[in-house]
Amino acid sequence: MKDNFPPNPEYMELHNRRYEVRAFRKSADCVLLRGMVRDDKPHGLYLEDDTEPLTIHHMIVDIEISFPSMVIQSAQVVFESHPHTECTGIVNHYQGLVGLSIARGFTHKVRELFGGPRGCTHVTALLSAMAPVAIQCAWSMRIASAREDKSMNIPKEQMTPEQRENLFAMNLNTCHVWSEDGDTVATLRAGGEIEPPIPVMVRLKELGRSPDDWAKFRA
Repeated sequence: MKDNFPPNPEYMELHNRRYEVRAFRKSADCVLLRGMVRDDKPHGLYLEDDTEPLTIHHMIVDIEISFPSMVIQSAQVVFESHPHTECTGIVNHYQGLVGLSIARGFTHKVRELFGGPRGCTHVTALLSAMAPVAIQCAWSMRIASAREDKSMNIPKEQMTPEQRENLFAMNLNTCHVWSEDGDTVATLRAGGEIEPPIPVMVRLKELGRSPDDWAKFRA
């Protein structure tokens, strides 16, 4: 995968933290989220003359989420690298994630259950980064399901107001674009269309393909 991080400035590097979250369609009603947080110290900083970076923290979190309810079905936390022997003693505490909704209020609930001395600060930060990815997956899950079952491609003009509302319910008030009082939501509620994602249109143009290729599976 292309590294889009800007080139390093001409200063001594002190720390490198990386978050990565990937999502997988386990079944038509289940999403697997896999997240990783990793802290590296540059070579030679902690151990003079060492030629390799030193990994201080490396935690991996797997969460299975039911779809479309977005309720967590299972959670697994693995510590691949950690600074203290006692660090791993908190791992089983994260079973408290099971049964929580990863949608609205999740970040607040995570801080309440696992913030500060109640958890690992690195895992808690990672969970906060994973939650928005789950919401993004709602669009992807609908597209994947529509490709499997063509009968799910109901034209907007044939949808009930409730069906239209369900299309964007998880995005409502998540940012200024999806404000409940904004133009985007008003257009969708009226049965209209919104513009496709800009990267989709750019890629279609690069491929010499028609925007209709996107319209077949639009949300």
